[in-house]
Amino acid sequence: MADKNTHGYDDEEMTVELELDDGQVVNCAIVTIMTVDKKDYIALLPLDENGSNDDGEVWFYRYEENENDPNEEPSLTYIDDDDEYENVADAFDEYLDSVEFDEIVNDEEQV
Repeated sequence: MADKNTHGYDDEEMTVELELDDGQVVNCAIVTIMTVDKKDYIALLPLDENGSNDDGEVWFYRYEENENDPNEEPSLTYIDDDDEYENVADAFDEYLDSVEFDEIVNDEEQV
């Protein structure tokens, strides 16, 4: 089973500009950073020019920080292995389930 840790980056207000292979730059909301099988991954929500995402598409990338230089930009790497991608997608689904559960519990506590 995949171990996951969100590193406290659950704030969807944070964004990153991602340059695609074709040179297009896409602004993405950072949904979460999670650990799966001892590697870190980032879930990004691509935003249109109005800052919204109507199709719910989420992109996953391998996420690495330079431990020796905290000021260095983190590195994002495309996940080309199907099994690895599926493990990350499954962990993200579990993350969404836990967030949804937390929202339900919090809503019930406010009633």
